[in-house]
Amino acid sequence: MPPGSDLATVLVVDDEPEVADVYALRLRNEFDTRVAYSGEEALETVDDDVDVVLLDRRMPDRSGDTVLAELREQGYDCRVIMLTAVDPGLDIVDMPFDDYLCKPVEKADLVEAIDHQLGVQRYDETLSEYLELTAKLALLERELSADDTADELVRLHDRTEELRAELDDALEDLDDIERAFADIARHPD
Repeated sequence: MPPGSDLATVLVVDDEPEVADVYALRLRNEFDTRVAYSGEEALETVDDDVDVVLLDRRMPDRSGDTVLAELREQGYDCRVIMLTAVDPGLDIVDMPFDDYLCKPVEKADLVEAIDHQLGVQRYDETLSEYLELTAKLALLERELSADDTADELVRLHDRTEELRAELDDALEDLDDIERAFADIARHPD
């Protein structure tokens, strides 16, 4: 999320303006929404403030598959949900998306899928920080004497304990998260 904002930023990408606008309208009270009406426009619109991209697969100028590959090649770490009328096949096995929803998708399922991805993103960030600080702490404790920078080591140790507690809480909630994730309607009946 952008600094100072309490809303996550979602980029809706679809070459059919009516479809893109309807999904953006459904999400506008929940998230900061942006819209792109082509794959090219999506690549021009995305930036580091975008948390989740809702990406159509079938677009005439540049397919969603190509846009997805380019987002990953350019190093964007946003979550990507394929939101498409294309039924999935084995071709999706190696695609680096985070979720796949077949249109039409109800607002509640769409919001839940986005919220799930935002939760995963926060968990990833917490885990990354925890592993980074744990490595630093182990190295410093081995290399420094007890007198060296004790305050810094205590601060580092306290922060790793806070992060560990956050991760433990998140793992306790994993069953509920998996159940909620499984309940999202990914394909219309």
